[in-house]
Amino acid sequence: MGQITVERNLDGIGGLCLITPTVFQDGRGFFMETYNQRDMADAGFDILFVQDNQSGSAKGVLRGLHFQKRFPQTKLVRVIRGAVFDVAVDLRRGSGTYGRWHGEMLTEENRKQFLIPRGFAHGFLVLSDFAEFCYKCDDFYHPNDEGGIAWNDPEIGIVWPGLSGIYRGSASGEGYTVDGVPLILSEKDRKWAGVTATLK
Repeated sequence: MGQITVERNLDGIGGLCLITPTVFQDGRGFFMETYNQRDMADAGFDILFVQDNQSGSAKGVLRGLHFQKRFPQTKLVRVIRGAVFDVAVDLRRGSGTYGRWHGEMLTEENRKQFLIPRGFAHGFLVLSDFAEFCYKCDDFYHPNDEGGIAWNDPEIGIVWPGLSGIYRGSASGEGYTVDGVPLILSEKDRKWAGVTATLK
C-alpha cells in the first residue's frame, strides 16, 4: 500500500479513518511523505483536495464544532507543532451512528492524520502551550455557509481531556479551564446551540 497505514471506521463510525505515514529516521532527523495521492488511491480513497489551511492556537483554545451546510467538506487534519484533541461528530441523516462522536489525540510526535468525511461536525482543543494545525479540504471555503453545534452539548457528550467545568446550559465556556488555563472560545463558538435545536 505504499507509505501509509490506515485504521478505518473508528469506534464503528463509517468513514472516519486514522492515517499513519511511514517515517524514515536517522541521526540527521526524519523524513516522511505527508500526502501521496497514489497511496491514498491504493488505500481506496478517491478524494480531490483543493485547499490547504493552517492555524496556530494557544493552550486552552477550543475551535468548533463546525460544519458546512450546503458545501460540506472532507478534511484530512494533522498537527505539526504541539498537541490537540481532535473531534468529529456524525451529522449524516439516516446514519446508524448519527450524533456519535470520536476523538483523536494528534501531536507533532505521533504524526497521525485524521480523515473526516463530509457530513461531520469538527472541532479541536489545544492541550500544549501552542499548536499548529493543518488540514486539507476537498471543497473551497464558502463564506456564510458555516454552521455550528455547541462544543459542550450534553446530548453529544464529548469528553474533552484536561477540561474542567460545569455545564450551565450554554456554550459560553464561562468557568471552564484546561489544566488550569481558562478555556478560550471565539465569539461565534460561544453561541452555538445543541445538535437537536440546530438540526431540527
